Amino acid sequence: MDFNMKKLASDAGIFFTRAVQFTEEKFGQAEKTELDAHFENLLARADSTKNWTEKILRQTEVLLQPNPSARVEEFLYEKLDRKVPSRVTNGELLAQYMAEAASELGPTTPYGKTLIKVAEAEKRLGAAERDFIHTASINFLTPLRNFLEGDWKTISKERRLLQNRRLDLDACKARLKKAKAAEAKATTVPDFQETRPRNYILSASASALWNDEVDKAEQELRVAQTEFDRQAEVTRLLLEGISSTHVNHLRCLHEFVESQTTYYAQCYRHMLDLQKQLGSSQGAIFPGTFVGTTEPVSPPLSSTSPTTAVATMPVGPSVAGLAPPGEAALRLEVTPPASGTRKARVLYDYEAADSSELALLADELITVYSLPGMDPDWLIGERGNKKGKVPVTYLELLS
Repeated sequence: MDFNMKKLASDAGIFFTRAVQFTEEKFGQAEKTELDAHFENLLARADSTKNWTEKILRQTEVLLQPNPSARVEEFLYEKLDRKVPSRVTNGELLAQYMAEAASELGPTTPYGKTLIKVAEAEKRLGAAERDFIHTASINFLTPLRNFLEGDWKTISKERRLLQNRRLDLDACKARLKKAKAAEAKATTVPDFQETRPRNYILSASASALWNDEVDKAEQELRVAQTEFDRQAEVTRLLLEGISSTHVNHLRCLHEFVESQTTYYAQCYRHMLDLQKQLGSSQGAIFPGTFVGTTEPVSPPLSSTSPTTAVATMPVGPSVAGLAPPGEAALRLEVTPPASGTRKARVLYDYEAADSSELALLADELITVYSLPGMDPDWLIGERGNKKGKVPVTYLELLS
């Protein structure tokens, strides 16, 4: 019990000395041992690394899981050392709703069939998202979190210890300075009025006492200086290890980019497949839209110049047999059959990319038709004497 009380008193004394030294430094009443410029640069670099690592970590978590409630739940599970329950992604949930809607509205109807196809694509997108989140968490988030919870805590602990060693060193320096000043004052020769032997004895006793105090202060200073230098070296080695941390985080960043590239490539592939499936079934959804001539020729994409038609329209064998190729090409005109034309209302403004396309204005009515072999995403639109390709997604086909 006595040992514990002595230790408690000693710790309290050290804490009080450090508090006094720190307060006097803040008010400019005590000198402070400054670290060298290289050491200060290492400290600033470490602080910057820690701050930006925290920001990148938090924002990546937001990217992978935008729902804040879900992030809090996952954080609590990790702190409790429990397995995070499997969570359905938004794409998978959307796929489930679409499949249920198709089942109830009629899986054999055009709308139901399309819902089923889109649901399958959304399900694949959700699975790809799940794989991306898992890979990014392991290869990117975990190393960043390990640095903040492991290496950085060690660095912070050693920095606090270095700060305490510096306060002890500066307190010893201040104590030695005061002891030397008192010793110098005690060894001053007394004036002529104090010539009695008693005064000389007291002066010599005080001088010897302060001399012992100076020796003690010097010994404490040497010990404090040794501990400070040792702790500074330990802290410096840890701070220089930040370079290795940067190399590790760089490797993790490359892996994160690779996983993200793979994820978006999978999403693009799935959506491209879905687009092809929907395009191939568009003729069944809108019967009569894709009716054209039996000749495998393309319509003239621009009526401004006959030379354009020569360059873009191949001449079929039947036409080529009636006239020379050049004349046949110049005289060729594609007239869509009346049974293949439909009226369409323009949904949005569309600016033509080139002379082969027809510019559109919202809410106007145009005549559209298609020809065999055309891209299902495009139709031929006519407005007066103007003609050109128009995208299907900008139109509402009318009966």
